[in-house]
Amino acid sequence: MFESFYGLRHTPFTRDIPTEELYIPVMLEETLERLEYAAQRQWFAVVTGDCGTGKTTTIRRITAALSAAKYKVLYLSDSKLTPRHFYKGLLEQLGCEAKFYRGDAKRQLHREIELMRGIHHVKPCVIVDEAHLLDREMLEEVRFLLNVKMDSESPMALILVGQSELWDRLRMQTYTAIRQRIDLQCKLQHYDRSQTGEYIARHLTYAGSEHDVFSDGAMDVIYQFSGGSARLINKVCTNCLIYGAINKRRIIDDHMVRLVIQGELE
Repeated sequence: MFESFYGLRHTPFTRDIPTEELYIPVMLEETLERLEYAAQRQWFAVVTGDCGTGKTTTIRRITAALSAAKYKVLYLSDSKLTPRHFYKGLLEQLGCEAKFYRGDAKRQLHREIELMRGIHHVKPCVIVDEAHLLDREMLEEVRFLLNVKMDSESPMALILVGQSELWDRLRMQTYTAIRQRIDLQCKLQHYDRSQTGEYIARHLTYAGSEHDVFSDGAMDVIYQFSGGSARLINKVCTNCLIYGAINKRRIIDDHMVRLVIQGELE
């Protein structure tokens, strides 16, 4: 409804923005470069961050960045992922019907990976999302999975992505063996005030806006409310645009943002 009022061709603050149009701050660009290197070297990487720090954006961008001719990206996201379902999920993405028993499925996966690497010269990159929900058995299985040929090489790149509590768990003594296998650790942060303004401007530009919609004061209030969380920025900006369109306000100022927050988001 607000798109036509503000002359927008697309909806600016949604999750389905094309990957190439997403706002990527310098720090996230650095993280993506490090993850590309991890995929190339077939490393074990862990990416953590609080809600709204860009974990999903990171996954989308790294998936798009890896050449399909050189890499096979396998993605899993399951809050109750077990070793058996882990192997089943990966094998199904490789077009295989998984063996019933976990050990058989694991050996089957290793064979498929060897064929992929040896014949097709394609490197597998496994991304496990919501990894903070993995139980100890699944995390231990990750360690065994990466132990191939007397631990002389890794069969795949493995990237665990989860909330900050994942790293808090891995720092515990009981997970020392797993933690020591990690080659790369990345911690995502919320946007600062400047990045919040750049994020809003970038998404409005993608949507087709030809002028500023939010005043500097409005962006200050949005940042104070969201704490730099992309998810909350999206929510408050969308509600403000709806409010502004209903009330025929071309420019959204700090007073309007406060009204929206107090009336709809608190």
